[in-house]
Amino acid sequence: MVILGIDPGYATVGFGLVEGDRVRQRLIQCGTITTPAGGPLAPRLKQIYDDTCLLIRQFTPDAMAVEALFFNTNAKTAIPVAHGRGVLLLAGETMGIPVFEYTPLQVKQAVTGYGRAEKEQVMEMVRRLLGLAQIPKPDDAADALAVALCHLRSATSLMNRAGK
Repeated sequence: MVILGIDPGYATVGFGLVEGDRVRQRLIQCGTITTPAGGPLAPRLKQIYDDTCLLIRQFTPDAMAVEALFFNTNAKTAIPVAHGRGVLLLAGETMGIPVFEYTPLQVKQAVTGYGRAEKEQVMEMVRRLLGLAQIPKPDDAADALAVALCHLRSATSLMNRAGK
């Protein structure tokens, strides 16, 4: 099973492609989609959409997993990031792959076993689970890999395989 994990944004969108099952996982590719800072929102959203569709065409994932938005204090960036997230969801739907959404708590729980884990703990577990020498950079890409691993673990659980 190949999963495209997404850490949404509008300046930087993290992506991570992982192949495997609940026991074994391997990194296919990770990186970021970046848009020009300060530019108009509409062309930036189009770039995110186009680049996401290109990733889907190139790697033909079985599913796309997107992190749900969570904002503590900065509501100013919440709306543009939500726009970016909407475009990402649209890309998955348009390209015909199932799209799943996970909260940060769910991602942390799946990757570290603890829903309140610190960012560093999540990054280290991503490195270990994928057998990498170093934590993937930038952080947005590593976050996207954590989302992909979360879905991989969820989608291959015994309950899901039993159809429950």
